Amino acid sequence: MFPACKFLTFLLFSKLAFCADYQIEANIRYSQYPDTVLDIIQSPAPALKNRPGVIVIHGEGDKAGTVDKFCVPLAQHDFVVANVEYRWAEAPPAALNDVLEAAHWFHNHAARFKVDPDQILVLGEGSGGKLALMLAMTPASAGLGPVTKIVAVINFLGDGVQLTNTLKGSGSDAELIRVPGEITKLWPQIFKWLKKRKIGA
Repeated sequence: MFPACKFLTFLLFSKLAFCADYQIEANIRYSQYPDTVLDIIQSPAPALKNRPGVIVIHGEGDKAGTVDKFCVPLAQHDFVVANVEYRWAEAPPAALNDVLEAAHWFHNHAARFKVDPDQILVLGEGSGGKLALMLAMTPASAGLGPVTKIVAVINFLGDGVQLTNTLKGSGSDAELIRVPGEITKLWPQIFKWLKKRKIGA
């Protein structure tokens, strides 16, 4: 198997790639623009039932950097991850339009990846965190793109994470967890929070 640091280089030459802990189907087009592609990252083990899905939205221009940081820990916990690229350099609302389309595509293709369409959440960091919240909270009446049911938002904020259960209303069930140091220290608390709300394993 490839070392993790060389895995992304391999993806340049293969649309579907495997690793010991996960597999990636790369550069799937979800809309008409050159930047509107996503990668599906999941466990290499056959799925025995539908699993929760996560839409991962990077900060400006750093889609590749989210794989080890966010996508792999989620795939290891049997989430199916859509790692989304979008038009981050264009004027608003291009980025929001794109992530709304990506979420819609992911929901519509849930059966293909054995994703539970009622258990899709969104994760973001930095500007991607703001987009994650907007994706979950934008109403259809805004006319910015298709609306997809999102059960929770995971918004990474420096040394902490804001967790929001969108099914309880805008911010009515939100929790801020701060842990200085390694981001890996946040994962146990994130998975505990999700499990309490019956999201994931």
